[in-house]
Amino acid sequence: MAQRGNQIEPDKYSCSICLDLLKDPVTIPCGHSYCNVACDSCTGRKLKAIKSCLVCLASYCEKHLQPHYEVAPLKKHKLVEPSKNLQENICSKHDEVMKMFCRTDQKCICYLCTMDEHKEHETVSAAAERTERQRELEERRGNIQQRIQDQEKDVKLLQQEVEAINRSADKTVEDSEKIFTELIRLLQERSSDVKQQIRSQQETKVSRVKDVQEKLEQEITELKRKDAELEQLSHTEDHNQFLLNFPSLPALSESTHSSSINIRPLRHFEDVTAAVSELRDKLQDILRDIWTNIELMIPVVDVLQPKSELEPKNKAGFLKYLQEITLDPNTANRKLVLSQGNRKATLMEQQQSYPDHPDRFTNSDQVLSKESLTGRCYWEVEWRGEGVNVAVSYNNISRAGRSKECLFGFNDKSWSLRCDTESYTFYNSGVKTPVPGPVSSRIGVYLDHRAGILSFYSVSGTMTLLHRVQTRFTQPLHAGIQPCYGSTAEFKKLK
Repeated sequence: MAQRGNQIEPDKYSCSICLDLLKDPVTIPCGHSYCNVACDSCTGRKLKAIKSCLVCLASYCEKHLQPHYEVAPLKKHKLVEPSKNLQENICSKHDEVMKMFCRTDQKCICYLCTMDEHKEHETVSAAAERTERQRELEERRGNIQQRIQDQEKDVKLLQQEVEAINRSADKTVEDSEKIFTELIRLLQERSSDVKQQIRSQQETKVSRVKDVQEKLEQEITELKRKDAELEQLSHTEDHNQFLLNFPSLPALSESTHSSSINIRPLRHFEDVTAAVSELRDKLQDILRDIWTNIELMIPVVDVLQPKSELEPKNKAGFLKYLQEITLDPNTANRKLVLSQGNRKATLMEQQQSYPDHPDRFTNSDQVLSKESLTGRCYWEVEWRGEGVNVAVSYNNISRAGRSKECLFGFNDKSWSLRCDTESYTFYNSGVKTPVPGPVSSRIGVYLDHRAGILSFYSVSGTMTLLHRVQTRFTQPLHAGIQPCYGSTAEFKKLK
């Protein structure tokens, strides 16, 4: 059985031309396999062809090719690497070699075709067209090679940029760690100093208190002794003995300490705690403000971003990134009335009967968009009334309570432009930034999430940049609005 399994099926693995086992097989569309282009002149067992002749339209083995090297007329024939597609060079209509090219129909034709259906067409020899196309090919290759060289230069530049970024980042991290380590050391030293001074004062105060306590205890002992003598004398029944001994009793000396020690409320070192807490709060404020500046110093624009993808310069450019915004009713504060297909919000005194929802702003008169914003987006907000906050925010901004963590612009999760009838003000992390610019009832907002760019525009007849933020966004954003009482804000549908 094993021997039978190792037997080769000759019909399956034999060349249908030379009848030998396949050595260098190729498969033609019909599914047959044969040796890579057998010699057309061989009879019986066909040998492998080493050249094909474009004039004879035949392939030859080494032996049958020899006349093409020896016979003068055959020497002029065009020899190429063995090809199985020689029949494609024959005109199917005239059965002639196609040596001409019709530029009108862009196809190879034979000489007889030029007198027939291609008579009025622009025709040239296939050799002439090849020469022309060869020049075009070389030009394309030149362009490709030039592009390769240019891109190889770009690759080197990008590699240098990577190395420069890595060097700069490593050096900055190293320097920053040293600075923060020094800062921590200074704080630890101050903490140690405070601790040492508190312990020293503790020891001094306790020592003084214990001295007074010890003297008082001695006085108490002496007073108890005198009290015992007086008690003994008070029980003497002999009147004469009582009267004789009474004058000899020592007078009560005045106490070396006040009979009533004034103990202050327990605030021995609490003032120090308050001072340290105040220092902590000031450091937090300083670190927050400085951290904002540090973040702005960190480059976030992608070096791979083409110049053509920088912020648009006109309204038509912004409209390429138009984002339709709809408001999410589940986030709307109950004093906000949504209308115009949830694109418009109006702040009213009377609360709406919205159902409870964990995403709803409970005390902040705000609402977020349904859309999660990434990539490049542009939208416009039109407002009427006293004013509105036009904002973007992470979805994980706090929703409950009256704390600043819920308000647009008063935390590190949101950015807000306050618009009123006279001016603009930008808020982020509670930092207030006055913004100059023409007051308009329509505000354009441009977001490039990847590049960390957020821009606010005054939109009227023209677009005027009001304020641009350069930062690093770590989450998808949502558009948000917060109208003043009686005011409305609407995300406009643009074309």
